[in-house]
Amino acid sequence: MPMMRRRGPGLLGTALIAGGTAAAVSSHSSKKAAAQGQAEAQEQQQQDQIASQQQQIDQLQQQQADAAPAAATAAPAAAAPAGDDLVTQIQQLATLKTAGVISEAEFDAAKAKLLGI
Repeated sequence: MPMMRRRGPGLLGTALIAGGTAAAVSSHSSKKAAAQGQAEAQEQQQQDQIASQQQQIDQLQQQQADAAPAAATAAPAAAAPAGDDLVTQIQQLATLKTAGVISEAEFDAAKAKLLGI
């Protein structure tokens, strides 16, 4: 009988190749799953940062909304300097009268006009 030559790696070689391929696929799958888990963790972290920033924006807007009524109540306080302004104007008229720039009658007329009399 003639000797038959075997072609290919044979049964044992095929099993080793298949085992090596399975290990490589398994390793690749593990690395892929780890990378995917890491990407999901980064995405969650970004979402948490966005939520935190949105919360800060909401707080600032609330503070501004709370400050707006305070500014509206401060407006009547601004009317007080108008009273000071009236006093200042009358003092300036008195200075002009004392300096002889305006007469007593002009002083009285200007003062009455400022006071709305």
